[in-house]
Amino acid sequence: MVQYLPLDKAAIISTVLEGALYGFSVLMFIATIWTLVSGRKYSQIHKPMVVAACLLFILSTLHIISDIKRIYSGLVVFRDTYPGGPPAWFANTSDPSFIFKNAVYSFQTALGDGVVIYRCYMVWRSIWVTVVPGILWLVFCASAVGSIYTASQREADSGNIFAQRTGQWITAFYVTTLACNLCATVLLAYKLWMVDRSVRGSRVGKGLAKPVMLVIIDAGALYSVTLLAALICFVSKSNGQYVVLDMATPIVSITFYMVILRTGLAQNAREAVISSLASMPQWVPLSRSVPKRFTMQVHVEQLTEGDHELAGKANEADSHLMSQV
Repeated sequence: MVQYLPLDKAAIISTVLEGALYGFSVLMFIATIWTLVSGRKYSQIHKPMVVAACLLFILSTLHIISDIKRIYSGLVVFRDTYPGGPPAWFANTSDPSFIFKNAVYSFQTALGDGVVIYRCYMVWRSIWVTVVPGILWLVFCASAVGSIYTASQREADSGNIFAQRTGQWITAFYVTTLACNLCATVLLAYKLWMVDRSVRGSRVGKGLAKPVMLVIIDAGALYSVTLLAALICFVSKSNGQYVVLDMATPIVSITFYMVILRTGLAQNAREAVISSLASMPQWVPLSRSVPKRFTMQVHVEQLTEGDHELAGKANEADSHLMSQV
């Protein structure tokens, strides 16, 4: 059973799984940076997203380095000298390496949730939309600080992370970040759905709003399921929560990268369609030499100047909105 999983084995499993996900996130980070800066002037680069991508990469790198160091310390350095052996060493919540890795994870989670809230603000262009997720984000930050502080104190129950002293803070940590992520994701997806519906009949080519809306929902669902699994493991006092928690670190980065990459792919595909349409003749002169049976087809395929203007405005609005995501 998962609840009887020894902490030393849990540490090995979590580090291996985290390493696999981290390797995948590194590839996505490289592709994300390329998508954000390739073919753009410095003034056109979405600098907040570049900074966020780099910070997420740095934090996930620090986290896995910390986990590898903890594996070495617990299974090699203190294997025969620490009272209780490796399981007792890994259970020590006041160890500096444990505090550091959890501080890194907390900061990364705060950054990831903050990015989703930022996207909500940029898409809605209203500070009021961000009030509820913003309050949840502040409560989450307070819970993160409280959980790290209580875990760092050397008390009689410092070897039990499920003790009430730390458990209440960690439970609040999971609940608030889950609620914040769900709230911001729903608001963002709803706005994109509204935009897609409003310009559906007037744009040229496939719109960007719907595919980006779907990937935002996928990213939010992936992260929410991970948090829910961690919360369930923690509430049931299962050591499996260590495994899920370490996996959550690269998943935060992956969910951020996948939105950027999917938006970039959608933009490239749409621009290719528009370019191909622009290279086609916009009108065909009708003369007496044109057979009558072709006349109706030419008129049906022809776009008027008003249609071009309306489609151009719709595509411009679509592109501007997606540049904020």
